[in-house]
Amino acid sequence: MNALLARQSRVRLSAESIRDEALAVSGLLNEDVGGPSVKPPQPAGVVELGYGRTNAKYAESPGRLKYRRGLYVHYQRTTPYPFLVNFDEPDSTMSCTRRRISNTPLQALNLLNDPVFFEAAGALAKKVEAQTSASSFGDKLTYAFELCLGRKPTPREKDRLATYFDKQPDWTGISRVLLNLDEFITRE
Repeated sequence: MNALLARQSRVRLSAESIRDEALAVSGLLNEDVGGPSVKPPQPAGVVELGYGRTNAKYAESPGRLKYRRGLYVHYQRTTPYPFLVNFDEPDSTMSCTRRRISNTPLQALNLLNDPVFFEAAGALAKKVEAQTSASSFGDKLTYAFELCLGRKPTPREKDRLATYFDKQPDWTGISRVLLNLDEFITRE
């Protein structure tokens, strides 16, 4: 129990906030206010499961529209956006005073494989690679950590990611790791 009033327990961000955070650090977030709902990319097969046929009528939003804030995600009752469901969005048929918070392996898989997160990791990787002032691996890694987590990597984290990078020099992979950290999706 916290003895100080200025302290709060750790809390996982809401599903919409996690999506917004990933899009923001990658530079993809479309901050337009108002307007129509956005239909983000659905994983393959989800729409067909909801409609029971292959010629379903879900049309993904084009261009930058699909990167609008999570607040604007279209809610289709027959096939809700799986990312929001996996991260405990409230039931849309009832009022909600408090969100439940769960922790499942499916959430980590969703952060690794959701099309929006994969695109965000790719954009973050390009952003890190384009960093002209950071020429070494360590400088670029520090920049990526500061973007995602607001801190520098520990020596152990730096060594482990350097070992990964030596085997497979891919900033997208490192970006996917950073976007999947508990520290990234949790408010301290």
